[in-house]
Amino acid sequence: MLSRFSPRLASAAVRRFSAAPGAVPGSALPTAFDIFNPTEDHTMFRNMLRQFAEDKVEPQALEHNRKEIFNRDLFTELGGLGVLGITVAEEYGGSAMDATAVVIAMEELSASDPAFCLSYLAHATLFVNNLHLNGTHAQKLKYLPSACDGSKVGGMCMSEPGAGTDVLGMSTTAKQQEGGDWLINGTKMWITNGTLDGETTGDYFLVYARTGEKKTDLSMFIVEKDMPGFSLGQKIENKLGMRASMTAELVFEDVRVPAENLVGTVNGASICMMRNLEIERVALAAMATGIARRCVEEMNKYATARKAFGKPLSDFGQTQKAIGESYADYMAGKSYTYSTSNNLDLASSGNVLDSDGVKLFAAKMSKEVADRAIQVLGGNGYTGEYRVEQMWRDAKLLEIGGGTNEAHHKNMVNWFKKAGHELP
Repeated sequence: MLSRFSPRLASAAVRRFSAAPGAVPGSALPTAFDIFNPTEDHTMFRNMLRQFAEDKVEPQALEHNRKEIFNRDLFTELGGLGVLGITVAEEYGGSAMDATAVVIAMEELSASDPAFCLSYLAHATLFVNNLHLNGTHAQKLKYLPSACDGSKVGGMCMSEPGAGTDVLGMSTTAKQQEGGDWLINGTKMWITNGTLDGETTGDYFLVYARTGEKKTDLSMFIVEKDMPGFSLGQKIENKLGMRASMTAELVFEDVRVPAENLVGTVNGASICMMRNLEIERVALAAMATGIARRCVEEMNKYATARKAFGKPLSDFGQTQKAIGESYADYMAGKSYTYSTSNNLDLASSGNVLDSDGVKLFAAKMSKEVADRAIQVLGGNGYTGEYRVEQMWRDAKLLEIGGGTNEAHHKNMVNWFKKAGHELP
Protein backbone atom coordinates (compact mmCIF):
# COMPACT_ATOMS: atom_id res chain seq x y z
CA MET A 1 0.00 0.00 0.00
CA LEU A 2 1.20 3.51 -0.82
CA SER A 3 1.67 5.87 2.11
CA ARG A 4 1.64 9.65 2.27
CA PHE A 5 4.72 11.22 0.70
CA SER A 6 6.79 13.27 3.16
CA PRO A 7 9.49 15.25 1.38
CA ARG A 8 12.73 16.23 3.02
CA LEU A 9 13.27 19.40 1.01
CA ALA A 10 14.49 21.72 3.73
CA SER A 11 15.11 24.87 1.70
CA ALA A 12 14.94 26.37 -1.75
CA ALA A 13 18.65 25.71 -2.13
CA VAL A 14 18.20 21.99 -2.68
CA ARG A 15 16.06 22.77 -5.70
CA ARG A 16 18.86 24.49 -7.54
CA PHE A 17 21.39 22.84 -9.81
CA SER A 18 24.38 24.01 -7.82
CA ALA A 19 23.16 22.37 -4.63
CA ALA A 20 22.19 18.99 -6.05
CA PRO A 21 24.05 15.87 -4.87
CA GLY A 22 27.41 15.63 -6.60
CA ALA A 23 27.91 19.35 -7.06
CA VAL A 24 31.47 20.39 -7.79
CA PRO A 25 32.57 23.52 -5.85
CA GLY A 26 32.78 26.50 -8.15
CA SER A 27 30.95 24.81 -11.03
CA ALA A 28 27.59 25.86 -12.43
CA LEU A 29 26.34 22.29 -12.79
CA PRO A 30 26.78 19.25 -10.56
CA THR A 31 28.20 16.01 -11.85
CA ALA A 32 25.68 13.30 -12.73
CA PHE A 33 22.83 15.75 -12.33
CA ASP A 34 19.43 14.35 -13.37
CA ILE A 35 17.37 17.20 -14.80
CA PHE A 36 14.19 15.13 -14.46
CA ASN A 37 14.80 14.17 -10.81
CA PRO A 38 16.95 16.91 -9.26
CA THR A 39 16.90 15.38 -5.77
CA GLU A 40 16.28 12.05 -4.13
CA ASP A 41 12.92 13.37 -2.97
CA HIS A 42 11.88 13.97 -6.56
CA THR A 43 12.88 10.45 -7.52
CA MET A 44 10.92 8.94 -4.64
CA PHE A 45 7.94 11.13 -5.46
CA ARG A 46 7.99 10.06 -9.11
CA ASN A 47 8.24 6.38 -8.22
CA MET A 48 5.30 6.66 -5.84
CA LEU A 49 3.13 8.44 -8.39
CA ARG A 50 4.04 6.09 -11.22
CA GLN A 51 3.00 3.13 -9.12
CA PHE A 52 -0.24 4.90 -8.17
CA ALA A 53 -0.97 5.71 -11.81
CA GLU A 54 -0.34 2.14 -12.93
CA ASP A 55 -2.30 0.55 -10.09
CA LYS A 56 -5.20 2.99 -9.71
CA VAL A 57 -5.46 5.54 -12.52
CA GLU A 58 -4.90 3.29 -15.53
CA PRO A 59 -7.62 0.70 -14.77
CA GLN A 60 -10.39 3.29 -14.50
CA ALA A 61 -9.45 5.65 -17.32
CA LEU A 62 -11.31 4.11 -20.25
CA GLU A 63 -14.60 3.64 -18.39
CA HIS A 64 -14.72 7.10 -16.82
CA ASN A 65 -13.84 8.83 -20.08
CA ARG A 66 -16.50 6.88 -21.97
CA LYS A 67 -19.13 7.74 -19.37
CA GLU A 68 -17.85 11.33 -18.96
CA ILE A 69 -17.79 11.09 -15.17
CA PHE A 70 -15.30 12.31 -12.58
CA ASN A 71 -13.72 9.69 -10.32
CA ARG A 72 -14.25 11.41 -7.00
CA ASP A 73 -13.06 8.50 -4.85
CA LEU A 74 -9.79 8.19 -6.73
CA PHE A 75 -9.24 11.92 -6.41
CA THR A 76 -9.58 11.65 -2.64
CA GLU A 77 -6.88 8.97 -2.61
CA LEU A 78 -4.44 11.55 -3.95
CA GLY A 79 -5.11 13.54 -0.80
CA GLY A 80 -4.06 10.62 1.32
CA LEU A 81 -0.77 10.51 -0.57
CA GLY A 82 -0.06 14.20 0.03
CA VAL A 83 -0.30 15.06 -3.67
CA LEU A 84 -3.22 17.50 -3.60
CA GLY A 85 -1.26 20.04 -1.57
CA ILE A 86 2.03 19.43 -3.32
CA THR A 87 3.26 23.06 -3.09
CA VAL A 88 1.61 23.93 0.24
CA ALA A 89 3.39 24.36 3.55
CA GLU A 90 3.06 21.44 5.94
CA GLU A 91 1.23 23.56 8.53
CA TYR A 92 -1.72 23.75 6.10
CA GLY A 93 -1.65 20.06 5.23
CA GLY A 94 0.68 20.20 2.24
CA SER A 95 3.92 18.58 1.15
CA ALA A 96 6.03 21.74 0.70
CA MET A 97 7.52 20.83 -2.66
CA ASP A 98 8.46 22.85 -5.74
CA ALA A 99 7.60 23.49 -9.39
CA THR A 100 9.47 20.38 -10.54
CA ALA A 101 7.35 18.23 -8.24
CA VAL A 102 4.28 19.76 -9.92
CA VAL A 103 5.71 18.77 -13.30
CA ILE A 104 6.45 15.22 -12.13
CA ALA A 105 2.88 14.80 -10.88
CA MET A 106 1.42 16.09 -14.13
CA GLU A 107 3.61 13.88 -16.31
CA GLU A 108 2.95 10.70 -14.35
CA LEU A 109 -0.83 11.14 -14.03
CA SER A 110 -1.38 12.24 -17.62
CA ALA A 111 0.45 9.22 -19.00
CA SER A 112 -2.45 7.15 -17.70
CA ASP A 113 -5.38 9.58 -17.87
CA PRO A 114 -5.00 13.20 -19.01
CA ALA A 115 -8.60 13.99 -18.07
CA PHE A 116 -8.16 12.92 -14.46
CA CYS A 117 -4.89 14.84 -14.46
CA LEU A 118 -6.65 18.00 -15.70
CA SER A 119 -9.03 17.92 -12.73
CA TYR A 120 -6.02 17.49 -10.50
CA LEU A 121 -4.34 20.53 -12.06
CA ALA A 122 -7.40 22.75 -11.57
CA HIS A 123 -7.54 21.79 -7.92
CA ALA A 124 -3.86 21.60 -6.90
CA THR A 125 -2.48 24.43 -9.04
CA LEU A 126 -5.30 26.82 -9.89
CA PHE A 127 -6.96 26.74 -6.48
CA VAL A 128 -4.62 25.32 -3.83
CA ASN A 129 -1.31 26.79 -5.00
CA ASN A 130 -2.94 30.11 -5.86
CA LEU A 131 -4.52 30.47 -2.43
CA HIS A 132 -1.35 29.35 -0.69
CA LEU A 133 0.65 32.07 -2.42
CA ASN A 134 -1.86 34.90 -2.10
CA GLY A 135 -4.16 34.16 0.83
CA THR A 136 -3.96 35.25 4.45
CA HIS A 137 -2.96 32.88 7.22
CA ALA A 138 -6.60 32.69 8.32
CA GLN A 139 -7.80 31.89 4.81
CA LYS A 140 -5.20 29.19 4.40
CA LEU A 141 -6.08 27.63 7.75
CA LYS A 142 -9.75 27.60 6.84
CA TYR A 143 -9.62 26.23 3.30
CA LEU A 144 -6.35 24.46 2.58
CA PRO A 145 -6.45 21.47 4.97
CA SER A 146 -9.70 20.15 3.49
CA ALA A 147 -8.45 20.87 -0.03
CA CYS A 148 -5.18 19.07 0.67
CA ASP A 149 -6.80 15.95 2.13
CA GLY A 150 -9.30 15.72 -0.73
CA SER A 151 -12.48 16.17 1.27
CA LYS A 152 -13.15 19.33 -0.77
CA VAL A 153 -12.50 19.94 -4.48
CA GLY A 154 -11.57 23.37 -5.77
CA GLY A 155 -11.21 25.27 -9.00
CA MET A 156 -10.60 28.72 -10.42
CA CYS A 157 -13.02 31.01 -12.28
CA MET A 158 -11.40 33.28 -14.84
CA SER A 159 -12.76 32.71 -18.37
CA GLU A 160 -16.17 34.00 -19.39
CA PRO A 161 -18.49 33.49 -22.39
CA GLY A 162 -17.10 36.69 -23.90
CA ALA A 163 -13.63 36.77 -22.36
CA GLY A 164 -11.24 33.91 -22.99
CA THR A 165 -7.85 34.96 -24.33
CA ASP A 166 -8.88 38.55 -23.61
CA VAL A 167 -9.15 37.74 -19.93
CA LEU A 168 -8.74 41.36 -18.83
CA GLY A 169 -11.95 42.06 -20.72
CA MET A 170 -13.99 40.09 -18.18
CA SER A 171 -17.34 41.58 -17.23
CA THR A 172 -18.09 39.78 -13.94
CA THR A 173 -18.24 42.43 -11.22
CA ALA A 174 -17.82 42.55 -7.47
CA LYS A 175 -19.21 45.59 -5.69
CA GLN A 176 -18.53 46.31 -2.06
CA GLN A 177 -21.52 46.85 0.20
CA GLU A 178 -21.96 48.65 3.49
CA GLY A 179 -20.32 46.58 6.16
CA GLY A 180 -17.59 45.34 3.81
CA ASP A 181 -19.24 42.37 2.09
CA TRP A 182 -19.12 42.04 -1.70
CA LEU A 183 -21.85 41.24 -4.25
CA ILE A 184 -20.64 39.26 -7.27
CA ASN A 185 -22.58 39.19 -10.54
CA GLY A 186 -21.63 37.52 -13.81
CA THR A 187 -21.02 34.23 -15.56
CA LYS A 188 -17.88 32.12 -15.79
CA MET A 189 -17.32 29.56 -18.55
CA TRP A 190 -15.14 26.49 -19.18
CA ILE A 191 -14.55 25.98 -15.46
CA THR A 192 -12.76 22.72 -14.68
CA ASN A 193 -14.24 21.12 -11.52
CA GLY A 194 -17.15 23.56 -11.93
CA THR A 195 -19.32 20.55 -11.25
CA LEU A 196 -18.40 17.12 -9.95
CA ASP A 197 -21.73 15.39 -10.45
CA GLY A 198 -23.45 17.31 -13.26
CA GLU A 199 -26.04 18.70 -10.87
CA THR A 200 -24.31 20.96 -8.37
CA THR A 201 -21.19 23.12 -8.26
CA GLY A 202 -17.79 22.08 -6.96
CA ASP A 203 -16.82 23.00 -3.41
CA TYR A 204 -14.38 25.93 -3.44
CA PHE A 205 -13.49 28.47 -6.13
CA LEU A 206 -11.16 31.38 -6.53
CA VAL A 207 -13.18 33.87 -8.57
CA TYR A 208 -11.72 36.83 -10.45
CA ALA A 209 -14.04 39.84 -10.78
CA ARG A 210 -13.85 43.46 -11.86
CA THR A 211 -13.71 45.89 -8.94
CA GLY A 212 -12.57 49.12 -10.57
CA GLU A 213 -12.58 51.20 -13.73
CA LYS A 214 -9.16 50.29 -15.14
CA LYS A 215 -8.77 47.15 -17.24
CA THR A 216 -6.40 45.69 -14.65
CA ASP A 217 -8.68 46.50 -11.69
CA LEU A 218 -9.44 42.89 -10.82
CA SER A 219 -9.83 41.28 -7.41
CA MET A 220 -9.99 37.66 -6.31
CA PHE A 221 -12.55 36.11 -3.97
CA ILE A 222 -13.19 32.74 -2.35
CA VAL A 223 -16.67 31.48 -3.24
CA GLU A 224 -18.09 28.36 -1.65
CA LYS A 225 -20.67 25.87 -2.83
CA ASP A 226 -24.23 26.69 -1.72
CA MET A 227 -23.61 30.41 -1.24
CA PRO A 228 -26.96 32.03 -2.15
CA GLY A 229 -27.00 33.11 -5.79
CA PHE A 230 -24.13 30.84 -6.81
CA SER A 231 -25.28 28.07 -9.14
CA LEU A 232 -24.39 25.65 -11.90
CA GLY A 233 -25.39 27.07 -15.27
CA GLN A 234 -24.66 23.92 -17.24
CA LYS A 235 -22.29 21.01 -17.44
CA ILE A 236 -20.46 21.14 -20.79
CA GLU A 237 -21.24 17.85 -22.55
CA ASN A 238 -19.84 16.04 -25.58
CA LYS A 239 -16.35 17.54 -25.51
CA LEU A 240 -13.74 16.35 -28.00
CA GLY A 241 -11.49 15.21 -25.16
CA MET A 242 -10.82 15.44 -21.43
CA ARG A 243 -14.17 13.76 -20.95
CA ALA A 244 -13.60 12.45 -17.43
CA SER A 245 -12.85 15.98 -16.25
CA MET A 246 -15.99 17.96 -15.56
CA THR A 247 -16.31 21.36 -17.25
CA ALA A 248 -19.07 23.82 -16.43
CA GLU A 249 -20.64 27.23 -16.73
CA LEU A 250 -21.08 28.89 -13.33
CA VAL A 251 -23.53 31.68 -12.61
CA PHE A 252 -23.24 34.43 -9.97
CA GLU A 253 -26.41 36.36 -9.15
CA ASP A 254 -25.94 38.77 -6.26
CA VAL A 255 -23.63 36.31 -4.52
CA ARG A 256 -22.79 37.88 -1.17
CA VAL A 257 -19.19 37.17 -0.25
CA PRO A 258 -17.85 38.10 3.21
CA ALA A 259 -15.14 40.75 3.36
CA GLU A 260 -12.71 38.18 4.73
CA ASN A 261 -13.05 36.17 1.48
CA LEU A 262 -11.20 38.81 -0.50
CA VAL A 263 -7.82 37.27 -1.43
CA GLY A 264 -5.02 39.81 -1.59
CA THR A 265 -5.79 43.48 -2.12
CA VAL A 266 -8.64 45.26 -3.89
CA ASN A 267 -7.73 45.68 -7.58
CA GLY A 268 -4.55 43.69 -7.00
CA ALA A 269 -5.41 40.30 -8.49
CA SER A 270 -3.93 40.81 -11.95
CA ILE A 271 -0.45 39.91 -10.72
CA CYS A 272 -1.85 36.85 -8.90
CA MET A 273 -3.53 35.76 -12.12
CA MET A 274 -0.46 36.18 -14.30
CA ARG A 275 1.83 34.45 -11.79
CA ASN A 276 -0.48 31.46 -11.53
CA LEU A 277 -0.84 31.26 -15.30
CA GLU A 278 2.92 30.70 -15.48
CA ILE A 279 2.94 27.55 -13.35
CA GLU A 280 -0.30 26.41 -15.00
CA ARG A 281 1.34 26.58 -18.43
CA VAL A 282 4.43 24.70 -17.28
CA ALA A 283 2.12 22.08 -15.73
CA LEU A 284 0.19 21.75 -19.00
CA ALA A 285 3.49 21.27 -20.83
CA ALA A 286 4.23 18.45 -18.39
CA MET A 287 0.84 16.94 -19.20
CA ALA A 288 1.79 17.04 -22.88
CA THR A 289 5.03 15.26 -21.98
CA GLY A 290 3.10 12.48 -20.25
CA ILE A 291 0.80 12.09 -23.25
CA ALA A 292 3.76 11.87 -25.63
CA ARG A 293 5.58 9.37 -23.41
CA ARG A 294 2.55 7.08 -23.35
CA CYS A 295 2.16 7.27 -27.12
CA VAL A 296 5.82 6.43 -27.75
CA GLU A 297 5.51 3.44 -25.40
CA GLU A 298 2.35 2.23 -27.15
CA MET A 299 3.96 2.59 -30.59
CA ASN A 300 7.00 0.58 -29.52
CA LYS A 301 4.94 -2.14 -27.91
CA TYR A 302 2.57 -2.50 -30.87
CA ALA A 303 5.27 -2.29 -33.54
CA THR A 304 7.19 -5.10 -31.87
CA ALA A 305 4.20 -7.44 -31.52
CA ARG A 306 2.29 -6.74 -34.74
CA LYS A 307 3.53 -8.39 -37.92
CA ALA A 308 2.95 -7.51 -41.56
CA PHE A 309 4.37 -9.31 -44.57
CA GLY A 310 5.98 -11.75 -42.17
CA LYS A 311 7.96 -9.13 -40.23
CA PRO A 312 7.34 -6.96 -37.14
CA LEU A 313 6.19 -3.45 -37.97
CA SER A 314 9.33 -2.18 -36.24
CA ASP A 315 11.39 -3.57 -39.14
CA PHE A 316 9.80 -1.15 -41.61
CA GLY A 317 11.33 2.24 -42.27
CA GLN A 318 8.01 4.09 -42.05
CA THR A 319 7.43 2.79 -38.54
CA GLN A 320 11.01 3.47 -37.51
CA LYS A 321 10.65 7.06 -38.70
CA ALA A 322 7.46 7.55 -36.68
CA ILE A 323 8.93 6.10 -33.50
CA GLY A 324 12.34 7.72 -33.83
CA GLU A 325 10.99 11.20 -34.52
CA SER A 326 8.40 10.84 -31.78
CA TYR A 327 10.99 9.90 -29.18
CA ALA A 328 13.23 12.80 -30.18
CA ASP A 329 10.29 15.23 -30.01
CA TYR A 330 9.23 13.81 -26.65
CA MET A 331 12.70 14.21 -25.17
CA ALA A 332 13.00 17.76 -26.52
CA GLY A 333 9.69 18.71 -24.92
CA LYS A 334 10.50 16.94 -21.68
CA SER A 335 13.91 18.58 -21.42
CA TYR A 336 12.45 22.04 -22.05
CA THR A 337 9.71 21.41 -19.48
CA TYR A 338 12.06 20.30 -16.70
CA SER A 339 14.62 22.98 -17.51
CA THR A 340 11.85 25.53 -17.03
CA SER A 341 10.46 24.02 -13.83
CA ASN A 342 13.90 23.61 -12.24
CA ASN A 343 14.43 27.35 -12.58
CA LEU A 344 10.92 28.46 -11.64
CA ASP A 345 10.30 30.03 -8.25
CA LEU A 346 6.58 29.63 -7.57
CA ALA A 347 6.44 32.99 -5.81
CA SER A 348 8.01 34.84 -8.73
CA SER A 349 6.47 36.45 -11.81
CA GLY A 350 7.77 37.62 -15.16
CA ASN A 351 8.63 34.13 -16.44
CA VAL A 352 6.45 34.52 -19.54
CA LEU A 353 9.01 33.71 -22.19
CA ASP A 354 9.57 30.12 -21.14
CA SER A 355 6.27 29.38 -19.39
CA ASP A 356 4.52 30.27 -22.65
CA GLY A 357 7.27 28.88 -24.86
CA VAL A 358 7.36 25.45 -23.26
CA LYS A 359 3.58 25.01 -23.46
CA LEU A 360 3.57 26.24 -27.06
CA PHE A 361 6.15 23.63 -28.04
CA ALA A 362 4.96 20.72 -25.89
CA ALA A 363 1.27 20.98 -26.73
CA LYS A 364 1.87 20.78 -30.47
CA MET A 365 4.47 18.07 -29.94
CA SER A 366 2.11 15.83 -27.94
CA LYS A 367 -0.65 16.08 -30.52
CA GLU A 368 1.74 15.21 -33.35
CA VAL A 369 3.20 12.26 -31.44
CA ALA A 370 -0.30 10.98 -30.67
CA ASP A 371 -1.20 11.34 -34.33
CA ARG A 372 1.80 9.23 -35.33
CA ALA A 373 0.82 6.64 -32.74
CA ILE A 374 -2.64 6.31 -34.27
CA GLN A 375 -1.04 5.89 -37.69
CA VAL A 376 1.34 3.19 -36.49
CA LEU A 377 -1.46 1.27 -34.79
CA GLY A 378 -3.70 1.64 -37.83
CA GLY A 379 -7.30 0.58 -37.27
CA ASN A 380 -6.55 -0.40 -33.70
CA GLY A 381 -5.22 3.09 -33.03
CA TYR A 382 -8.60 4.46 -34.07
CA THR A 383 -10.37 2.54 -31.29
CA GLY A 384 -10.61 3.43 -27.62
CA GLU A 385 -9.20 0.16 -26.36
CA TYR A 386 -5.66 1.10 -27.36
CA ARG A 387 -5.93 4.54 -25.71
CA VAL A 388 -3.85 6.53 -28.22
CA GLU A 389 -6.97 8.01 -29.81
CA GLN A 390 -7.92 9.41 -26.40
CA MET A 391 -4.43 10.82 -26.03
CA TRP A 392 -4.81 12.57 -29.40
CA ARG A 393 -8.18 14.05 -28.44
CA ASP A 394 -6.97 15.13 -25.03
CA ALA A 395 -3.79 16.66 -26.45
CA LYS A 396 -5.78 19.10 -28.58
CA LEU A 397 -7.04 20.93 -25.49
CA LEU A 398 -3.46 21.84 -24.62
CA GLU A 399 -3.33 24.13 -27.66
CA ILE A 400 -6.38 26.00 -26.32
CA GLY A 401 -6.75 25.75 -22.55
CA GLY A 402 -4.48 27.75 -20.26
CA GLY A 403 -3.71 30.06 -23.17
CA THR A 404 -4.09 29.49 -26.89
CA ASN A 405 -1.11 29.02 -29.17
CA GLU A 406 -1.83 32.45 -30.59
CA ALA A 407 -1.78 34.03 -27.14
CA HIS A 408 1.61 32.46 -26.49
CA HIS A 409 2.97 33.90 -29.73
CA LYS A 410 1.83 37.37 -28.68
CA ASN A 411 3.11 37.08 -25.12
CA MET A 412 6.53 35.88 -26.19
CA VAL A 413 7.03 38.60 -28.76
CA ASN A 414 5.87 41.23 -26.27
CA TRP A 415 8.49 39.91 -23.84
CA PHE A 416 11.18 40.42 -26.45
CA LYS A 417 9.95 43.95 -27.11
CA LYS A 418 10.49 44.79 -23.45
CA ALA A 419 13.57 42.73 -22.68
CA GLY A 420 15.58 43.06 -25.86
CA HIS A 421 16.76 40.68 -28.53
CA GLU A 422 19.68 38.80 -26.99
CA LEU A 423 19.10 35.22 -25.88
CA PRO A 424 20.93 33.38 -23.08
